[in-house]
Amino acid sequence: MSDVPVIAIDGPAASGKGAVAQAVAERLQFHYLDSGAIYRAAALAIDMAGGDAGSDSLIPSDAAAVAARMKLEFRGESVWLAGKDVTLLIRSEQCGSNASKIAVLPPLRAALLAYQRGFRRAPGLVAEGRDMGSVVFPDAVLKIFLKASVVVRAERRHKQLMEKGINATIEDLSAQIAERDARDKARSVAPLRSVGDAIVIDSTALNLPQVVDLVVKNYLSHKH
Repeated sequence: MSDVPVIAIDGPAASGKGAVAQAVAERLQFHYLDSGAIYRAAALAIDMAGGDAGSDSLIPSDAAAVAARMKLEFRGESVWLAGKDVTLLIRSEQCGSNASKIAVLPPLRAALLAYQRGFRRAPGLVAEGRDMGSVVFPDAVLKIFLKASVVVRAERRHKQLMEKGINATIEDLSAQIAERDARDKARSVAPLRSVGDAIVIDSTALNLPQVVDLVVKNYLSHKH
């Protein structure tokens, strides 16, 4: 599959990488991988199986076993787990926090690695997450690290949640984002970081179309 181009877009929570990756995929007519949704779904699957994804006493091998056998489907913009539409459930801040916690477990990451690589299909793939360029697709033709200030990210996440009818305050979201940043950067397995060959884009003062244009422009220049 090495001849199928991959654009890897990594970045911290609420940096806009999901919206950017989807828009880039649509522009280029590529497939799209939301790795965060996979980890969030795994966290929810663990809870549904009677475990506690947010617990420090969670047994790694048990978590990996649940993740390996979960029935996960992506139907357009909807995410289905075990025949249930969990699109909104996995977008809660609690599920996001639990996903960050289980993401440090090596057995679980190993269980999901092949699953993520399976999204690599012609004509190409835009993959977004935290370790797309460093671990999952190290041979990506283009690696982007998208960042933005904590305040701007909290404002963006607040707007997203309000549009979905989920109440939250910008202050609480800022604290949660900062906490998650620290945890994602400090984890020993696939920590959140910008790899050496990644192009760093600070979207703090940019809108979505501007960031998308930058990514597409960089891809086309790499392609040629």
